[in-house]
Formats: sequence, structure tokens, C-alpha cells
Amino acid sequence: MDAFTAGLLHRIQTTESDLSRARETGDDFLAEVEQAELDDLHRLAAEHGVEIGALSAR
Repeated sequence: MDAFTAGLLHRIQTTESDLSRARETGDDFLAEVEQAELDDLHRLAAEHGVEIGALSAR
């Protein structure tokens, strides 16, 4: 796995965790920000052929 892929997958994991935490604490604004970031990361992964299906299933 190259550095780009590893970094992207790490950012996705971190953003998913931050999104969950924002939802759990009821911070709607932060949840929207994190969701937008996650959407962008998923788009970037798709554009570069990075598989994230197994990552999101964790």
C-alpha cells in the first residue's frame, strides 16, 4: 500500500470516528462538517481507485 492510500484510509477512519462522536454528543453543526469531509474523502478515494468498503465495515 502506498503512502497516499494509507493516508487517505487513515483520514477516512478518523473522520468516521469524529462523525460518530459529533452525532453522539448532539453537535449537529460538527456532524454536518464531518459528513461533508467524509463525502469528499469518499469521492477522492473513488477517483483514485482506492477500495474503502472493508474499512467502512469495521
